[in-house]
Amino acid sequence: MNTRSGKGICLALAAIMLAGGAHAQEPATAAPAARQEPAPYMRPLGRLAGILGSIHYLRTLCGADDANSWRDSMNEILATQHPSDAERRVLTAQFNGGYRAFESTYRDCTPSAELAVRRYLDEGESLAADIASRYGN
Repeated sequence: MNTRSGKGICLALAAIMLAGGAHAQEPATAAPAARQEPAPYMRPLGRLAGILGSIHYLRTLCGADDANSWRDSMNEILATQHPSDAERRVLTAQFNGGYRAFESTYRDCTPSAELAVRRYLDEGESLAADIASRYGN
């Protein structure tokens, strides 16, 4: 497969993790709100989770050596962010949705699948860098 390795997105993901991520820890004594609005970083982080799921499926389909690293990156984000149960469910659903979106479309590695990977690598790199700079500690 002739596509870039995704070093840029991996570096941006590392920046999220090194910065302590987007998730600001709530004090243990804080009372939960009746209806809590999602944190502002959840929308872009959810999109990034979907992109990681899509790349994971497509790189696996195309037999790339780094195919499992995308799932591993998602797990690292979850471990670093310490999201609430609701946030974890949302991020996991986004990752799985990204995976399933391409699973239902592609059965073989095609030039179109490779193009999708390149586009998602670019978008993921940009999103990860934006999340790290905007919401990182």
